[in-house]
Order: sequence, then structure tokens, then C-alpha cells
Amino acid sequence: MTASGVRKPIPLIVVGGYLGAGKTTLLNHVLANAGQRRITVLVNDFGAINIDAALIRERTDDVINLENGCVCCSIGGRLVDALLAISNRPDPPDFLIIEASGVSDPVRIAQIGLLDRAYRLYGIIVAVDLACITQTLLDPYVGDIARQQVAGATAILLTKTDLIDEQKKAVIVAELATVAHTGIMLETTNGAVPLELFFDDNITGQPRVGRPRPLTDSNPTLPVDFCSFLFRTDTPLDRKKLKDALRSVSGQLLRAKGLILLKGEAGTQELHVAGGRILITRFPGAVVTESVIVLIGIFDNETKQATLDVLTAATSTPR
Repeated sequence: MTASGVRKPIPLIVVGGYLGAGKTTLLNHVLANAGQRRITVLVNDFGAINIDAALIRERTDDVINLENGCVCCSIGGRLVDALLAISNRPDPPDFLIIEASGVSDPVRIAQIGLLDRAYRLYGIIVAVDLACITQTLLDPYVGDIARQQVAGATAILLTKTDLIDEQKKAVIVAELATVAHTGIMLETTNGAVPLELFFDDNITGQPRVGRPRPLTDSNPTLPVDFCSFLFRTDTPLDRKKLKDALRSVSGQLLRAKGLILLKGEAGTQELHVAGGRILITRFPGAVVTESVIVLIGIFDNETKQATLDVLTAATSTPR
């Protein structure tokens, strides 16, 4: 609940990946390490009996079953009903995680979820089984489904990496890079996933302005370039140039959020970026004196500086 009495949107995270990629294992890891966060899980399994929901219920009591396959078609209406029921609860959860069936499109699921303005997309996390993904992508029946899942991810978790050697791993990762629209690819063992992919409140402290802070609290194996950093300016931003700047770094960006001032627009605006979506809405709180944006993703020194440069350029009016 905000100071003005308006409910804060519920963070929505979709977990996707083809059959057997390890979605339930990584989700159970997240739930086991969620601390005091109240998490509701929607599980859509492919079949009349939802085995995944039974496995996940060992970690949380708040599991809602959606059986029989593709969310996008046969149970789309039931998904909408479930989302409305969750958002209308007197005490809604802190996070909603949807585990998509292995044969559904997680982007489409996210789109259905965002029809209700009570939710805000935090990410589309797709698990990829490195031992099988090459064969799956080449399959004439299911290759397109797997390709959609990889292409729609805001972050890709590489599973079962112990089943292949380093040379083959490098070849497969390079192949995935030609399909994926994100450069955020992290290896995971036994479902151990960086909590920063899911929870913003897992990022402790404020990074120095312009300097990326490595996120290493929840998982010491995080790549050194996985970081958060701030952009701030007291010059109002141009709306169009800001959107163009954020789209130009979408391959490195997991999420961004902030309070900003826009040229020609009164009051403070709230900015949220995830899954290729840029949402700018009026902030109901006090007017700020400067724009501050926190960015989370894979940024080395060069791409970080390039990001700061394009955001700085967004303070100028396009001709």
C-alpha cells in the first residue's frame, strides 16, 4: 500500500522452458530461499494431473493449479479468473510466480497477466536444458515452441551443463545467442538461481552513482558483470529519447525502475522496464527534484558507460 492508500502492483514473474528443462527445481530453490516474502505460485502443467503443483506445494501452501496444457488457448479464461482472484484478496501476496507448462509461450502468459493493472512484470525467466536444446530446436514439431520461449526470455538459465563438455557448451550458448533477445545467460546447478533475478529487495544498499555494484549476496557464482547501478540527472528527460535509450540496451537489461521528471509534463513519473516493456505512469507521491533510475543486468565497464551516455543524451530535445 502506498502513502496515498493505493495498492502497489504485485510483481509478476513467469518461469518458462521446454519440458524437462528444470523449471520446478529452480522454482523450489527460489521458494526455499524466499525468507519472509509471501509468494503465490500459479502452476500450469501439461496433463490432467498437475504433478508440478504437488512438488512445489512442499515449499509453499499458496499454489493454484491450472491443468491441461497451453495457457494461451484452452485455459486462458481460467488464468484470468485466477489472476483476478489473487489481486482482489484482502491481503495479496508480495510476488506472483507463474510456472508455465513446457509447451506454452511465456511471453503470451505475461501479456495475459498484464491485462490486470494490479500486476507489474518483473521478468520472464526461461530454463534451457543445454544437453537437449539443440535437438529440441531442430525438432519439426516442437522446435518453434522452444524457439519462442528462448526469444521471449528476459533472462535465460542454463541447466544440466554438467552433461556436456566446455567446448560443446560454448557452441550451444553461441547458438542460443542467435535466437535470444537477451544477453543475460546464467548457468545453474540443481536449480540454484540468483535471487536478484526475482526479487529487487534482495539488492541491498545503494550503488555509487554510475558505478556498477556486483550482486553477489545470494549466489557467489554470479558473473562479475551482473550488477546494479544508478543514473541520475536534475535535467528533465525527453520521453521519446528515454524510451529509445532504454531499448538500445535491452539486451543487457534485466530490469530498470525509477522516479523521473519529463520535459513538458508536470509532476513526477514512475518508470518500470522489464521484458521489453517500458511503462511510464504518474507517481502519486511528492514531486522529486531529480530523476533517478536504477538499472539491473549484465554490464561490463564499456556497456555501463555507453548506457549512462545514452541516458544522458535523453535530456536533450530531439530535432
